[in-house]
Amino acid sequence: MVLLSAVAGLAIAEYSAPVLGLVDKPDARKVHEGHIPLVGGISIWVAMSALLFLKPDWLPAHYAFWTCITMLLIVGVLDDRFMLPVFPRIVAQAVAALIMMHADLWLSTFGELFPGYVVTLGAAGYFVTLVAIWASINAFNMVDGIDGLLGSLSCVTFGSLGVLFYWQGDNEIWKWCFALVLSLMPYMAANFGLLGGMKHKVFMGDAGSTVIGFAAIWVLVVATQSDWRVIAPVTALWLIALPLMDLCAVSVRRLRSGVSPFHPDRGHIHHIIMKCGFSSRQTLLILFSAALVCAIVGILFEHLQVPNWISLLSFLLLFAAWLKFSSHIYRR
Repeated sequence: MVLLSAVAGLAIAEYSAPVLGLVDKPDARKVHEGHIPLVGGISIWVAMSALLFLKPDWLPAHYAFWTCITMLLIVGVLDDRFMLPVFPRIVAQAVAALIMMHADLWLSTFGELFPGYVVTLGAAGYFVTLVAIWASINAFNMVDGIDGLLGSLSCVTFGSLGVLFYWQGDNEIWKWCFALVLSLMPYMAANFGLLGGMKHKVFMGDAGSTVIGFAAIWVLVVATQSDWRVIAPVTALWLIALPLMDLCAVSVRRLRSGVSPFHPDRGHIHHIIMKCGFSSRQTLLILFSAALVCAIVGILFEHLQVPNWISLLSFLLLFAAWLKFSSHIYRR
């Protein structure tokens, strides 16, 4: 049913996109041919909505979640159509954060980052949750730069969470996670041009990356903070490693250069790999493999009960290596 909903949503949105002006046009930063419908997010939203209607018990606070993704989708569609400034998008994300925290889903602890000492956040956790939501949404938005990348990395995140919920939980959230992976398949097929070539090619759009990024942080908070928690908070870093490292590296580089973190450039993770001489398909394979390895590391650390501080230190060393490498390639 989820798959059929995603296909139906994709088909309807694709044919209505030119009428509504929801198309991506080539420019200095967007190298592609033709006007491509920005409807992948609508397809994902339709599939999520159908899933929430049919199986509401699979996801905690499902009404609040649906309210958030619907609001974010509307703002995202308006952004895709009219190129909204940053402020209304940040406001929408802040409202979504408030709804999420009202549903008692927020970051209250970072776990045992020091031996014998659990880092609790207290009231500061509400602000940290807001920052985490902003980071997740923008991280997934930033990696949506070449065909298949956003979909592939999203599948790694939700698939890994599904495995962890299945192994360690006594609930049905794992079914929700795998259903999300399934709902991405029609979009990915169209994005790769497998449903009739360029004629039926689609992009995700900001609406889609926003919904996916929010869904990711929602399920990660459920997995690390709620009554359904199954992993340590530090493990979540490994499950979204590539989008998160890209966001942080790009923001650090832009701030060092004296420009806004929101200033567009061609220094994202896929740009860096392609500057090394790889094609877009080779870059996709490299980044998908890297994300999968990171997720497997996180799952193994969790399964083997590796101390949280070792997991965090390992992640920070990996990020430091990427920051140094990407900065060198970007300047070259």
